[in-house]
Amino acid sequence: MEEQHLKFMQHAIALAERNIHECMGGPFGAVIVKNNVIIAESQNLVTSTNDPTAHAEVSAIRKACEKLQTFDLSGCVLYTSCEPCPMCLGAVYWSRLSRVYYASTRADAAAAGFDDEFIYKELGLPAAQRQLSTHQILADEANVVFKLWNDSENKTPY
Repeated sequence: MEEQHLKFMQHAIALAERNIHECMGGPFGAVIVKNNVIIAESQNLVTSTNDPTAHAEVSAIRKACEKLQTFDLSGCVLYTSCEPCPMCLGAVYWSRLSRVYYASTRADAAAAGFDDEFIYKELGLPAAQRQLSTHQILADEANVVFKLWNDSENKTPY
């Protein structure tokens, strides 16, 4: 393993540990690197901000996008203290990060009380079979918006 990868991962792990001592949120840290330079970092801020989406990875992605003034993080690498949860993994794909390095596994996180296995299982089920009650309504009306989007000359595709 290249020295640079170890250095960036150690930084992500240090952020996770610091988060415990500062009571900012869960024991997770993330660093985003471009051209071997840290451009963004964050810890889990869920409990300190009352934002369930403020996981370390999502928060770091937000900071990186703001710093680079783009929603496309191609060419950037994420170092995270733990394997990304389903939400964070979705954010990784949407932001187009080029690579992810993680330390602890989702099984390690589950053993510490952060078990996302039910979400992984739920995502594989048809919507009608999931535990969360969901109901589709006004699909025709909503689909008009997609037609407007497709016809618009002022859109920024992503």
